[in-house]
Amino acid sequence: MKKKTLFSREEMTRLCVDALKTRGVLVDDIAEIAYKQQGKYTPNIRFETCRESVLKILSLRDIFHHVLLAVELDKMAEKKMFEGPIQDIIEQDLGLFGVDEVLGLDVARLYGVIGMTNFGDIDVNKHGIVSKLNEDGKKEGIVHTFLDDIVGAIAAAASTRVAQVINEEVAHEEPHKAITLFD
Repeated sequence: MKKKTLFSREEMTRLCVDALKTRGVLVDDIAEIAYKQQGKYTPNIRFETCRESVLKILSLRDIFHHVLLAVELDKMAEKKMFEGPIQDIIEQDLGLFGVDEVLGLDVARLYGVIGMTNFGDIDVNKHGIVSKLNEDGKKEGIVHTFLDDIVGAIAAAASTRVAQVINEEVAHEEPHKAITLFD
């Protein structure tokens, strides 16, 4: 019998939440980063809006694949399952190793240039749980090389999604007038 490989949005969300939880990351940890990042530009956002955005992003098939892959790659490195120099590169989270950032950028790019810019900020400044993952990853036997970037990228995407949702709401509130292509 073939194993199940396609999952509903609800299943993907649950599996992502569970995989993240096994690595010490909660949805609220990610939402907190999005909340603080977006709060700089939108002072009256609700934390729940950020949390909803994180859950929405975790329901996407590409994100599901990224989360599960990141978790498994880090676990494999912890078990020293890679051979040669790549084991040490991943285990030590070598600064010149950019494959983890590429996965993060792929997640953040779902929300365009702003999503990628937000990811850059989180990646460089190590906000919230990303900082904890990064620090814990320096301890013997713990690897978060891929996870910290995926978590940061999800937070960046959630922050950007919140901005888009708020702007859409504002656009519907403003009086409409006939516009042309050249307005």
